[in-house]
Amino acid sequence: MAQRFALRIDPVAADDSRDDFAHTLTPMDVAAPALSVGELSTQRGDGVFESIGVVDGHANEVEAHVQRLAHSARLCDLPAPNLTQWRLAVDAVSAHAPAGEAVIKLILSRGVEHGPAPTAWATVAAAPDFRAVREQGVRVVTLDRGYDLGAGERAPWLLLGAKTLSYAVNMAALREARRRGAEDAIFVTRDGYVLEAPTASLIIRRGEEFLTPAPSGGILHGTTQLSVFEHLESGGHATRYATLSATDLATADAAWLVSSIRLAVAITAVDGAPLASDRALTAELNEFLLSPR
Repeated sequence: MAQRFALRIDPVAADDSRDDFAHTLTPMDVAAPALSVGELSTQRGDGVFESIGVVDGHANEVEAHVQRLAHSARLCDLPAPNLTQWRLAVDAVSAHAPAGEAVIKLILSRGVEHGPAPTAWATVAAAPDFRAVREQGVRVVTLDRGYDLGAGERAPWLLLGAKTLSYAVNMAALREARRRGAEDAIFVTRDGYVLEAPTASLIIRRGEEFLTPAPSGGILHGTTQLSVFEHLESGGHATRYATLSATDLATADAAWLVSSIRLAVAITAVDGAPLASDRALTAELNEFLLSPR
């Protein structure tokens, strides 16, 4: 199988009742130019995307991802994606996934400036090798996100709950974390509440209960966090959404960053202070997340 494959998607209306959109999916030459200089995804980051984990050709959590793509599109006033078409695109690129772990990217852009239609494409490629970080964990620093917990509800134009292509702040946060001697960061509100990592959701364990920040706080609703909670609940563990402070994180019995590609990674230190980790549970979570679902 090729190490990278891409499809251009000709978006159709969300209310199109057909169930076969194969003719709207066109293979792209991944080595050839594909975007116009007027493309708003590159000029302004004006679009939304999803990253889907693939294991041996099976794409995981597809429904949760396409539903979140639609949610992000709605927040950004983009045309509603036809989810049947996008599910078909996922199936089509999955068939070209390399063996082992891979990643599918779904991208929906506002298109060319002043153009008539959005631009959309799907790609699949081999995923980075995260086996070592899953085993060793990460040190994190907390970084001020610059707004209070209620900002997302007061100012929906900030798009705090959308997975947009505008990732410059997220990447800057990761660079700052490395400057501070850590591998990752967790955003904290001005009033002291934890949110999420730049590319992952946060889960903490307090006693026998597992907690994650509520998405109503203007954070992205994590697809992998949802899967982890379902797995924990099937094992008899209590889970819930909560408003968590920076102190809750620092005093947790254990904590993880979870995402579709890196999967479950234990947090081993917060702002330089060691944090206990549960190696056995981390291994169990990753075994589950690598299974078809």
